[in-house]
Amino acid sequence: MVRVHNFNVSSDGYASGEGQSLERPFGHADPAALFSWTGATASWPTRTDPGGSRGLDDYLVRDFHRNIGAEIMGRNKFSPHRGPWNDHDWRGWWGDEPPFHTPVFVMTHHERPSFTLSDTTFHFVSGAPKDVLQLALEAADGKDVRLGGGANTIRQFLDADLIDTLHVAVAPVELGAGSRLWTSPDELLDRYHRDVVPSGSGIVHHLYWRK
Repeated sequence: MVRVHNFNVSSDGYASGEGQSLERPFGHADPAALFSWTGATASWPTRTDPGGSRGLDDYLVRDFHRNIGAEIMGRNKFSPHRGPWNDHDWRGWWGDEPPFHTPVFVMTHHERPSFTLSDTTFHFVSGAPKDVLQLALEAADGKDVRLGGGANTIRQFLDADLIDTLHVAVAPVELGAGSRLWTSPDELLDRYHRDVVPSGSGIVHHLYWRK
């Protein structure tokens, strides 16, 4: 199964803003406005204090790693750099212990050698979505493949009809520009069933599964 899970967008459909840089991975967007609901849950992995919310938000945070055997992401989720890799010392936004704990396939027109940090190995691959997915499915060894984003990468996989389920968390903030997943969440209803579940955190969860 290919899953999109805990993918966050603004109320006007943008997953990140304009002007991505090393200092601002989400461009002009405030990541707290999109993601704060996850960090407020009791099950947030880096929580150091007791407490946190329960309910649907917490369940979805706990479900993020369930049965995941590999991840696919676009290059701009891994790095702000464009063009050929000039700095192979750059190893992503996440430090020495990335949160993925599986093989990760980074889609890029500029391949580079794989490397491992903790229990995550990054592979840099070119090719069509179906070809990258085949690599990820083989690495997942019977488990699910999570499609991590960004929005352009998810759109490529949607256009190729390769996604089985999607969970999109819509935050009550407008961005106006950036990397857009959709103009309306109704766009996917020709191919997917959908449940829409508001949360007390202000997030509205859109849960899609194939018809």
